[in-house]
Amino acid sequence: MSTTSKRTALVTGASSGMGKEIAKRLIKDGFRVYVAARSVEKMDDLARLGARTLRMDISRDADITAAVQTILDEVDGVDVLVNNAGFGLYGPVEDVSIDEARYQFEVNLFGAARLTQLLLPNMRERRSGTIVNVTSMGGKIYTLLGAWYHATKHALEGWSDCLRLELAPFGIKVVVIEPGLIETGFGDVVAKGLLDRSGTGPYAKLTQAVAKSTRDAYGRGRGTKPDVIAGVVSRAVRAAKPRTRYVSGKYALPMIKIRAWLGDRVFDRVIMSQMR
Repeated sequence: MSTTSKRTALVTGASSGMGKEIAKRLIKDGFRVYVAARSVEKMDDLARLGARTLRMDISRDADITAAVQTILDEVDGVDVLVNNAGFGLYGPVEDVSIDEARYQFEVNLFGAARLTQLLLPNMRERRSGTIVNVTSMGGKIYTLLGAWYHATKHALEGWSDCLRLELAPFGIKVVVIEPGLIETGFGDVVAKGLLDRSGTGPYAKLTQAVAKSTRDAYGRGRGTKPDVIAGVVSRAVRAAKPRTRYVSGKYALPMIKIRAWLGDRVFDRVIMSQMR
């Protein structure tokens, strides 16, 4: 375990939204918490609560390795890793450049994978630890113009399942969190990117409809508060035998069940009906 009896956690993407609330909850639960994000100044409130802040661009290997080395030097590893950093790239497949798509994978999948690789040897030697991967209901379903975003979330789901099996012999748990519609800045960011990229041209009508529906859905008090997801993560990391998946947040469970039970054609109609 860590150098003292106090358990250590690392939370990525902790400058806002779910990551910030997860960090707050783990601090409250008594963890020694490291928090990482590109904007360290946005984590000053967490520092005041006792968190150790680290500057990390999850798409840069140098940043990841430096952060891990700091943790290894100070506390000899972590007991809990929460891979939360991520963003949503939306747009018609035809309009999104392959470089942009690659960056989406770097942030949502490969960054988490690299960080996990670097922290695993310590966990494996201790034969304990919990890795929490925050995916999305978008890892099980799909939405209009979200091809690249959903591709990363589906990939993270499959990657997590394989990781869970290979780490089980070492006593390391792997948990997937699948949030639904959460009250964050996600909607405005996605909508702006959509309109900037494809607000005119052959996909303009569809783009404008998706941008409007996305803005209407997020940030208007219609979603679930991020602290609900923080509570789910807290329960998962404190459980002796956590579930492999936790579905939480508005729309997540019904949307996943509609697709699973009624099939793709019915789900297609449900998604398209929101654009009228």
